Amino acid sequence: MGLIERLLSLVFGNGGHALRQTAEVFRENAEAASVRAAETHGRSVRQFGGEFAHPERGLFDRIMDGINRLPRPALALGTLGLFIAAMVDPVWFAARMQGIALVPEPLWWLLGAIVSFYFGARHQAKGQEFQRQITRTLATVPQVVSNLHALEALERGAQSPALAATGNDAALEQNSLTPETNPALDTWTRGADQGR
Repeated sequence: MGLIERLLSLVFGNGGHALRQTAEVFRENAEAASVRAAETHGRSVRQFGGEFAHPERGLFDRIMDGINRLPRPALALGTLGLFIAAMVDPVWFAARMQGIALVPEPLWWLLGAIVSFYFGARHQAKGQEFQRQITRTLATVPQVVSNLHALEALERGAQSPALAATGNDAALEQNSLTPETNPALDTWTRGADQGR
């Protein structure tokens, strides 16, 4: 009895710390792993938040941000305004267009360059994102084709009794095509017929 007691106290003594420490050599402590994962997640969220924290910005910075956001909506709304002006007062609109016709060609080139540089970077970024999406979509094509073939095989199998895989055995194929009798269904059908 003393030997068993000493052996059990060695394994489970001190509240089972020896057994726990031995087990942790072979298997990670789930609670400690969760604590470490939560700490890591918290640190990364704090770092991410710190990257996007803006110090108090002055009036000039806020005005410049507002001005930077104006060109795209101004161009879109201005174009729509031109269409509306042409419908409301065609003579006024024609007079303004005659004025635009007098703008020298180098000034048009300069305007084109400014608009191209302003919108070009955005267009390039959107174009690259579009190409990445197309690449991701094309990468899934083999899987989609495989899924379609599997679905077509299932559909063909549901329409054809060839799923029994009878091979070249004609008798087995005939037996697979002949419906079996179902006594319960026959009894139910007779009972339904007698009730009429």
